[in-house]
Amino acid sequence: MKVLVDTHCWLWFLMTPDRLSAAAVDALADVSNEVYVSAAVAWEIVIKSGLGKLSLPVPAAQYVSERLAALGHRPFAISVEHAVALADLPTHHKDPFDRILIAQAQVDGLTLLTADEKIKAYAVPILWGAR
Repeated sequence: MKVLVDTHCWLWFLMTPDRLSAAAVDALADVSNEVYVSAAVAWEIVIKSGLGKLSLPVPAAQYVSERLAALGHRPFAISVEHAVALADLPTHHKDPFDRILIAQAQVDGLTLLTADEKIKAYAVPILWGAR
């Protein structure tokens, strides 16, 4: 399975895995899956950490890079194709981080692992992350 993970689900997996569904934990832990972590996820983590809305044990840049390496999750760049795909998305969701994740999943045929109800309104395969 090719999975693009939303920020909150990735953080839950790292910090409070009991918040995730069993299927989500299995998908993120299974090394046969291709798990992608978007640059948007790293960006959101860095911003929230810098604003004091997210407490991490080490600096945000170190946290993201070390966890990616330890888990074998793959960094996923935002391309121009992803950005222009936003023009075709309805505005069910206003959050720019979530919107780019939706566009990335659509453009690259990935399943989006999320627990965000608003994302269900989009034409994108979803693996539900919440218990």
